[in-house]
Amino acid sequence: MQKNTAYMTEGPLLKKILLYTFPIILTGILQLLFNAADLVVVGRYCGRLSVAAVGATGAIINLMTNLFIGLSVGAGVSVAHALGAGHSKDVSRTVHTAIPIAIVSGIFLTIIGVLGSETFLRLMGTPSDVIGLSATYMRIYFCGITATMVYNFGAAILRAAGDTKSPLYFLTAAGIVNVILNLIFVIVLDFDVAGVALATTASQVMSALLIIRALMKRTDSCKFSFRKMKIHRRQLTKILQIGFPAGIQGSLFSISNVIIQSSINSFGSIAVSGNSAAGNIEGFVYMSMNSYSQTAVNFTGQNHGAGKFDRLKKIMIICLVSVFCTG
Repeated sequence: MQKNTAYMTEGPLLKKILLYTFPIILTGILQLLFNAADLVVVGRYCGRLSVAAVGATGAIINLMTNLFIGLSVGAGVSVAHALGAGHSKDVSRTVHTAIPIAIVSGIFLTIIGVLGSETFLRLMGTPSDVIGLSATYMRIYFCGITATMVYNFGAAILRAAGDTKSPLYFLTAAGIVNVILNLIFVIVLDFDVAGVALATTASQVMSALLIIRALMKRTDSCKFSFRKMKIHRRQLTKILQIGFPAGIQGSLFSISNVIIQSSINSFGSIAVSGNSAAGNIEGFVYMSMNSYSQTAVNFTGQNHGAGKFDRLKKIMIICLVSVFCTG
């Protein structure tokens, strides 16, 4: 049994779950801090209309991407299950199926996002004084969405293998680059919201390259090679069976946010701007609590694969109590 599998399938659970989850929480908090930095730069140097323009896109972007991010959950669980069962060939096939799915998903979202941004924003009742800026931000953002998909799928694979620190390090590096580029594009070059979107896209590409590099340097069955990329039917079916319901769940949650955002839009750009700032702070609580769900699925996946069903209920109880205390 591999070391990373033994980590999840043997020994006391509480300490391991907390140590495993902490980097995931930090990753989420860092992501939100970098998003907050985007709003700070835009708010200080571009004004409230630009803040509202960026904020108005969040709900619709999440709605469009959550279904496919759910598939990354399916990929992570599939890898964890195969690792727990000791099926190295299945692990490798899942890894080399997941990355092509990420790329195809990203290309599909790019086409839909670039072509439909303004239409979606109008359907949501986005204020007329910000819709042009919002559409510009969305189009540029979706040009980099393939990199976002690759990062999410790659991070899910690493976490399934017991590595929660690497995604944290990669996001930290990409986030620092994002902030620096924000300052250059917005303050020096005066690109307004387009500058924020370009900086975000560049940081997404960087994080995707780092995650692929990490997978290529692994020495276990999670090692990735471009030459082995192929969508294997059995692994694809399993990823869809697990990931599609997770994606639908995330999308349903996003639909409610789209409805709320549409209602806020009716109050004008000032209300949209204020809600954007408040929503960013609210995200810190949600992200910290949601991190335990990633821990739960990976620990459950490996122990289920290893046939250690007696540990599954303990994992559930520890994660539920931990998320309650965190909240």
